[in-house]
Amino acid sequence: MTTVDVTGQLAHYMAEARAMRLPPHVAQEGKHRILDTIAAIVSGSHLQAGEMAIRYARAQGGVAEASVLTTDIRTSAVNAALANGMFAHADETDDFEPVTKAHPGSHVVPAALAMAEREGRSGPDLLAGVTLGYDVCCRFLMALGPDLVRGSHRSAEGTSSTMGATAAAASLAGLDEKAMRFALSYGAQQVSGIWSWVRDDGHVEKAFDFSGMGARNGVTAAIMAQMGFSGVRDVFDGEHNALIALSSAPKPEELVAGLGSRFFVTETAIKPFSVGYPIQAPLDAFLTLHREHKLSVDNVERIVVKLPEDGACIVNDRKMPDVNCQHVIALALVEGTVSFEDSHSYERMKDAKVLAAKQRVQLIADRGLMDPQAPRSGLVEVTLRNGQTVSHFTRHAPGTKENPMTTERVNEKARSLMTPVLGAERTEEVIRRVNALEALKDVRELRPFLAG
Repeated sequence: MTTVDVTGQLAHYMAEARAMRLPPHVAQEGKHRILDTIAAIVSGSHLQAGEMAIRYARAQGGVAEASVLTTDIRTSAVNAALANGMFAHADETDDFEPVTKAHPGSHVVPAALAMAEREGRSGPDLLAGVTLGYDVCCRFLMALGPDLVRGSHRSAEGTSSTMGATAAAASLAGLDEKAMRFALSYGAQQVSGIWSWVRDDGHVEKAFDFSGMGARNGVTAAIMAQMGFSGVRDVFDGEHNALIALSSAPKPEELVAGLGSRFFVTETAIKPFSVGYPIQAPLDAFLTLHREHKLSVDNVERIVVKLPEDGACIVNDRKMPDVNCQHVIALALVEGTVSFEDSHSYERMKDAKVLAAKQRVQLIADRGLMDPQAPRSGLVEVTLRNGQTVSHFTRHAPGTKENPMTTERVNEKARSLMTPVLGAERTEEVIRRVNALEALKDVRELRPFLAG
């Protein structure tokens, strides 16, 4: 497919999208992702990356345009987007797009919330901006080629985050087509992210790379364009364009393919468990076996976990508890479940019972599971002490588009993450208002329920 002025096609759609009437199922899935990400922001605010982001935001001061959730801080939209973005990926509860490996919610929603609060936008405006952000985030990576990005030692997550956040923030800034072009150019100039994040044992730089950085960059780009900054009108076209700069074999047509008919906000996976995404399917498989066969530390001899090769390397015996597959499966054997608290506890990694159980867990990187139609599957085989072997294969974890979560299940997850921080009453108010986002006249109405 040959494209002409792909930047213009995308900018035109972005300017028109905020007035588009979303299909009901798209609107519903959008509300699910907004609630799911707000819950990740709230829970992540009390983890290490969140606490550091709070200190940073408080020290910056700034014009009181937007809120840093769960705190009394009101600061510039740029600073708020950075802090809330780092909250959103301070742990592993944010959503994930299985094909591109992007984490759209963790940067799109913080950027959209910051701009919606700055501009006094409505719930429908927020929903439209978030939906657009998901589309641009994932399409940008599709245009570059996710594997080509990683093949050049760059982070697909970081690379996509700035463009997704730019689109969401630009929508809520009310930019016209011309300004959208400039916002895209200012966003593209800031695209970054190196795959070295895998060596971050504290999940702090990772939270910046995946979400805080992109949310900050996107809001910056949108406000610059809103204030009249001029720039390059065709950043994705012609000589030295962003796509050929960032990919050895770009497909520019992917930036606009299916716009208005395919919505990536319906395609990301909402995580039922607060662990790294490659662990979602094997944990579901193990817990299924645990229920069906009443597994325990007393009757299990050995557990073999088989993952697609690329996923296994991400979660193989990592130092962070929530991205250590062997540790998470051992926890599940000992406890029969994996709670948010336990999945983030470094103390549980030293627990004698968990360590003993972990000795029975083997992780195998299986090239045979590298299926583009099921990129994050998991096979678990358990050998019992009586010699019996049982197994379960989860092709698509709960929360994927192939195995979606209901509204009530999304509410339950949000409730479990937010109640310890906000309390039951405020949590229920947030859930109720996000589920009825079409009726929210001003996003600022959420402030009292999400403040510290």
